[in-house]
Amino acid sequence: MPVSITLESPRQPEIIRLLEMSDAYAASLYPAESNHLVDIATLEQPNVTFFVARNEGEIVGCCALVEKGDGTAEIKRMFVDPQARGMKIGKLMLEALVELGRQHSVKAIRLETGISQPEAIGLYRNAGFVDIDPFPPYKPDPLSIFMELKI
Repeated sequence: MPVSITLESPRQPEIIRLLEMSDAYAASLYPAESNHLVDIATLEQPNVTFFVARNEGEIVGCCALVEKGDGTAEIKRMFVDPQARGMKIGKLMLEALVELGRQHSVKAIRLETGISQPEAIGLYRNAGFVDIDPFPPYKPDPLSIFMELKI
């Protein structure tokens, strides 16, 4: 069974475990003021679409697209279980997010990521994202990179 990327609820024990792993990973790299994580309640809002990656039925990744109502959307909570890295799951999830943005007539998809995550930065750059200045609600942060893909 190949990896599947599907729309699912974030409120699942396996997703909560992934988000906790993501939180711990981010906390190991950056101080609290440079972590811009959103909680489950935010991921359940009507303007958020949440994707789950499964490999042989097991949850191995997640990501969300938050539509801002101004023609832009932001990627949040993109995370792949470390045991599933190297399987191109991040690329598959990113493709699903971009396709959703196209379907919803989003003009640009934006994101914030940290400077200590070269794999994530490479994934986004390879997909055509370019560096931009901070966008609301973010402030300049030497530990953050802000990126955008016009679609």
